[in-house]
Amino acid sequence: MILFKLQEKNPAASVLRGSRCLFEREFIMPRKPKRPCSYPGCGRLTDGQYCDEHRQVAERQYNRYQRDPDTNKRYGRAWRRIRARFLLRHPLCEQCKSEGRLTAAEEVHHILPLADGGTNDESNLMALCKSCHSKITAASGNGKGY
Repeated sequence: MILFKLQEKNPAASVLRGSRCLFEREFIMPRKPKRPCSYPGCGRLTDGQYCDEHRQVAERQYNRYQRDPDTNKRYGRAWRRIRARFLLRHPLCEQCKSEGRLTAAEEVHHILPLADGGTNDESNLMALCKSCHSKITAASGNGKGY
């Protein structure tokens, strides 16, 4: 939040209270303009690629037709339950906590990836925030590459 103090012609009118001026204004950064939903035939405006109604439909279609079938097997219903249970037990990002920050964990990271022979055992999992998970994935070269 950026605060801006207005200059008044009458200096007596701008009475200071503590370190703030009576005539401060708050400026909010403009948002990115909304775009039409990418789902065929839908023209609703949205912040992301799809509107709320079509986001789940598009995700289901991606998982069924474009995603690698082995990935669907690895990250199915059982993984979602393991992930939810792990996040309940480890609510803070382990990487941020080691650096002295308290950040809520949003993702669960496999220390040894499943593709390289890792398991879903608790000893192979780390609770991370999205930022830390992205950094670790990019550094290890296991990301999508873009």
